[in-house]
Amino acid sequence: MLIAFSVAPSGVGTAATENPDGSVHDAVAAAVAVVRASGLPHRTTSMFTEVEGEWDEVFAVVKAATDAVMPYGSRVSLVLKADIRPGRTGELDGKIERLENALERRAD
Repeated sequence: MLIAFSVAPSGVGTAATENPDGSVHDAVAAAVAVVRASGLPHRTTSMFTEVEGEWDEVFAVVKAATDAVMPYGSRVSLVLKADIRPGRTGELDGKIERLENALERRAD
């Protein structure tokens, strides 16, 4: 399965640092560090982090990443989207490759 998620704090937490521009990059870095440590295939973009794996392992990473953000706010917002295709692996890159191939065919 592939999941794309975004987790961010709001309010004031125990680990909150003062960022005059309202940035939550320190909290996001804590979440992304959890994802990277998981060993699962992943990709982080400006808006979401994508993770690929089995149901239980992927959701364990999402929970741990959410827990890592908790100290940065009095509450946490989690947005999650999942693509569940049993028996498929390598979809983190495979979906992009199929899209690029389709675009190339359209250009011909």
